[in-house]
Amino acid sequence: MLDHGQYIMGPEVQELEARLADYVGVKHCVTASSGTDTLLITMMALGIGPGAEVITTPFTFVATGEMISLLGATPVFVDIDRRTYNIDPDCIAAAISSKTKAIIPVSLYGQCADMDAINAIAEKRGVPVIEDAAQSFGATYKGRKSCALSTIGSTSFFPSKPLGGYGDGGALFTDDDALAKAMREIRVHGQDRRYHHARVGINGRLDTLQAAILLAKLERFDWEVEQRKRIGATYTMMLKTRCPSITTPYIEPFNTSVYAQYSLLVQDRDAVAKRLNEQGIPTAVHYPVPLNRQPAYQTTCGGGPTPVSDRTAKTVMSLPMGPDLSASDQERIVDALAQALAAGPN
Repeated sequence: MLDHGQYIMGPEVQELEARLADYVGVKHCVTASSGTDTLLITMMALGIGPGAEVITTPFTFVATGEMISLLGATPVFVDIDRRTYNIDPDCIAAAISSKTKAIIPVSLYGQCADMDAINAIAEKRGVPVIEDAAQSFGATYKGRKSCALSTIGSTSFFPSKPLGGYGDGGALFTDDDALAKAMREIRVHGQDRRYHHARVGINGRLDTLQAAILLAKLERFDWEVEQRKRIGATYTMMLKTRCPSITTPYIEPFNTSVYAQYSLLVQDRDAVAKRLNEQGIPTAVHYPVPLNRQPAYQTTCGGGPTPVSDRTAKTVMSLPMGPDLSASDQERIVDALAQALAAGPN
C-alpha cells in the first residue's frame, strides 16, 4: 500500500469490500470510516430525518441513538429480552407508529437479535430494518451470517471488535442495488462522479491503510471466531460450576456468538470488580446507564418504561475476552472471581 501511495480509496478498499461481501453472503459491501458513520450513512440513504421515529434498544453504546438524533429524528427506546439482552420483538410491535421509519436492533455482545421476528414485524408495516452488528461480525443466526439478516447490516472495525483494525472503520452490507449506490455516494460527499454531487453526503471513507490491515487480519478471522466460541463456552462451563450465583450469557440454540464481550450478571458488582482489579484482572461494564436514562436523551426520545434494561445495567459486568486468552489466564480469572464472590458483600 505504501508503494502505490493511494492512501484514500486505494485498491485494498475495493478488495476488502469484495471479500467481506463474499464472507457475509450479500451482493454489496460499502466500507466506511467508522461503525458510527455507517449508521449515519444508512439512515441518510433511507431518507430518515426530522419527524421520523426510529425504534431501537436503550441497552447499547451511544452511537446507535446518537446518529438517529443527529439526523433530527426521534429515537424510540424499547426494552430488551431478559436472557439475551437484545431488543425484545414484542416491545417493537407495541411501539410502531405511523412515524416509524426504521428499526435498529443491536446484536449485542456478539449474538444476533431475533431477526426473523423483527423482520416479520417490519414487513407488515413496510419499515426497513438496520442490523447494528458492530459487536457480532462473524456470528450466525439460523445458519446465516450477521450483517446478511435484514435490509442493511452495519458493523464496526474498531480495534476491540471481533474483526478489529488499527483505528476506526466500519462497513455496510445489503442486497439492494439502489441503497448500495446511495450509500457509496453519501460516504464520498454525495458524489456520483468527480465534482458532481447528486446528494448531500459526508466524508465517510475507510482509509486504505485500515483496509490493508483488515485484509491481513481476515486470514485468521475464522480461527479467531472459533477460538472466541470455545473460550466463551469454557467460561460458561467453569462459572456454572464454581460461581453458581452469577448469570452467565445465554446463547439461543439457533445462534452462534463471537463473544465481543463475555458479559455476566453479578450482584454487588462494584465490590467484585474492585477485588478482581486488585489481583490484576480488569473488568468493564457495557453499559452502566441505558440511553433513555442519559441526560442527552431523557427529554428527546420516545418509548415507555424499560425495566429489564434498567435492572441489567446495574449488574452487568464483562470479563477479559479475546481469541488469544490462554487457558491458564482463564483459570486464574475464574478462580479470582470465585474468591471475590466468596468474600461476600462489600
